[in-house]
This record gives sequence, C-alpha cells and structure tokens, in this order.
Amino acid sequence: MNELFPTESASPYRVLARKYRPVTFSELVGQEALVRTLTNAIKTGRIAHAFVLTGVRGIGKTTTARIIARALNCVGLDGKGGPTIEPCGTCEHCTQIAQDRHVDVIEMDAASRTGVDDIRDLIEGVQYRPVRARYKVYIIDEVHMLSKNAFNALLKTLEEPPEHVKFVFATTEIRKVPITVLSRCQRFDLRRLDREQLATHLAGIAAKENAKIAPDAIALLARAADGSVRDGLSLLDRAIAEADPAAEISAEQVRQMLGLADRTQTLDLFEIVMKGAVAEALAQARELYRAGADPLTLVQDLLEVTHNVTRLKLVADQASADLSASEMQRAKPLAGKLSVPVLSRAWQMLLKGVNEVQFAPQPMNALEMLLVRLAYVADLPTPGEIVARLQSEGGAAGAAAPSGSAAPRAPAAGAAPVAAPAPAAVPRSPGNGAPRA
Repeated sequence: MNELFPTESASPYRVLARKYRPVTFSELVGQEALVRTLTNAIKTGRIAHAFVLTGVRGIGKTTTARIIARALNCVGLDGKGGPTIEPCGTCEHCTQIAQDRHVDVIEMDAASRTGVDDIRDLIEGVQYRPVRARYKVYIIDEVHMLSKNAFNALLKTLEEPPEHVKFVFATTEIRKVPITVLSRCQRFDLRRLDREQLATHLAGIAAKENAKIAPDAIALLARAADGSVRDGLSLLDRAIAEADPAAEISAEQVRQMLGLADRTQTLDLFEIVMKGAVAEALAQARELYRAGADPLTLVQDLLEVTHNVTRLKLVADQASADLSASEMQRAKPLAGKLSVPVLSRAWQMLLKGVNEVQFAPQPMNALEMLLVRLAYVADLPTPGEIVARLQSEGGAAGAAAPSGSAAPRAPAAGAAPVAAPAPAAVPRSPGNGAPRA
C-alpha cells in the first residue's frame, strides 16, 4: 500500500532543470561577461538601480535575477556581511530567496499582469523600506508583455527609485521593450551556449545522476537544445526516464526519441536530391520516415546540411568546427561539385518548405513534393548562367550572319540623301474636285 501511495514525507521528484539550477555566479555556464561586470560592480560599490537581462528561452535570465537578489542581500555566516559576488547560501536571506519566499524579493510575471493597475500596486510598495533585507528587489519576468500605459507609469519610478530598491527585468523580446525603459537600465545579453559547452554541462549532470549515456547521444541532445540549458536538461531528463537504468543510453535511442534522422542518412538524401534522382530520393525519405524521422525535422536537417556545405565551400576553416570527421569527409566532395548559386537556390526552396511541411495536413506528402521540386531544379542552370549563355549565343549569331543577307548599310559620307517617296494622291469626288470625305 505504501509503495503505491507514498507518504507525504517522501520528497517529490524534482526535474533536472530545477534540481541543478545555479545558485551562485560561478555556477552560471557561458556567461563570463555578465559575471565579470557584476563582480567589478559589487566590489567597487557601483551597483546600478535597474538591470535588464535578455536572451533566448532557458538560458538563465530568471535564475540570474535571483542570484543578483541573493548577492545584494546576503549577510554572510556571521550576519554582518555586505553585498558579495559569492552569496553564502546559508543565511536567512539566501535561504528564503532560494525557496522563493522572501518578503523583500517580489517576483512578478508580466505575461499575466500586464495592466497599469498592476504597476501602480508595485509603485505604491516601492516607497516603503525593506522589512528585513538590505534591498527590496523587484524581479519582473517577460517584461516586454507590459502594456504601453504600464510602461509609462513605471518610467518615473524607474528613473529615480529610492536607494533601497533595485529592479531586475527579464525578457526574450528585447525589441518590444520601449527605448525609454532600456535607457534607464543596465543591459546584459545572456549568450546562447555553443554545443561543446552544453554537451560538457549535460555530461557532468548525467554523471551526478549516475546515468550512463554515450558521448554521441550527449552531442545529439546538445544539438537539439539549440543553446538553451533548460531545454538540454529537459531532454536529458526524458532520455534518462525512457532508457534502461542499467544500460547505457545510445545515440540511436536519443535519435528515436527526438525524431531525428542519422546525419549520414541526411547527407545521403541531400546528395541524392542534388543529383536529380527523384525516385531514389522519395524512397530514401520514406525509409527515414518509417524509421521514426519527423518530416519537419528532416527539412531542418537538410537546411543545416545546405548551410554546412556552403560554409565549407566558402570558409572551410570555420565550417570544420561544426562537422565531425566523417561528415567532413562526406561534405567536401559536395562542396566541390555544387556552386554557390545552386546551394543558395536549394536553401531558399528548403526555407520555404519549412512552412509548407509544418502546416500541411499531411507533412510527409509536403516533404515529398518539396524533394520533387528540389530534384527537378537541381540540374537546371541558374539565372546567371542563362544570361551568360544567351549573351554568348547572341554574339555568335551576329558574327556568323549569312553571306546573301541584305543587311542595311549606313550611307557613305557625302552621299546625297535619298528622296522620300511622294505621298499617294487623295481621290477626288467627281464633279467639283473637292476631296472626298
């Protein structure tokens, strides 16, 4: 009975994204510029009154805001410390902020509280001093969702806040935040993690969880996360849950979980399409679909192959970092055979095909029609080649004119001009000689 219905004392499972959320600046991955700036600001006492953190989803904006709140309010083990770049994590302020229950750290979700009345409530609370902490910190997540009137109501307080108040804004859409707000804040752009950094981070967390996972599988997870730490941890959590705890998680298991095709098979499909082999391309796509590949993901993989081959053709040194040795060996011949105009045309067609496959009632049918179009235009000349061919054919035709042709010639110098033919006589009506109407 207890196994089926655990007692309330049993701690619930926490997902990896929450379990391994950074609590200090040193634990933030890939944000060296932000950590360096805030470290110098706290050491010298040049702490801004408002910060705005921007970046892609799952990169650590809200986490960084909470770390800033802890750093400003930490009092140390003896209770006498000041703002520090390394919060102790054990004082009452650090503990309560980490548990999201500190009375002086107010978090507000602008996506659900967008109106001017919500900001007025916030402004009314700004004038009161902190209850227990050193600073009253307002964290507004997704700040770009505030209405225009709400932003205007916030401007004056944001420009001249009380000395005991700090604002920390987080947003994924920095362009939607009015410039009047941005000019009053210190802005930090949290960078997207590259695949190697994210793969190393995921491998370390997998080791802490005693999960066996192959390096190729970790690389697939880092690639699918697209620079987002939270997305990577969520995918790792899912991979651990789906696999046998005693066995190693393989790349094939992760590929099936994500609906991905093997990179080698994607290169095969790209090469077949660019040769114009329609039947073979359709058969290859159907085989990948039966193996579990998602049609939309397959189009995105073909886009990535096109991009990598183009970069390999133009800047080989920079492209080598994104390709494995086997992929490099396969992509080099393609880069040598395909011209930049052909690759650009394939890119444009695949880019348009993303929407077609995404919104089609039958995504696989849309993918097949896209492959048919790509295969049929693969060996067609580009517009530049057509113009050059027409120009060369026109020049050859003019040089090889027939000998008996009566081509008009320019009159010789000094020759008398040829008189124009006289106009035809107007017929006259019989009798009076007047012209006929």
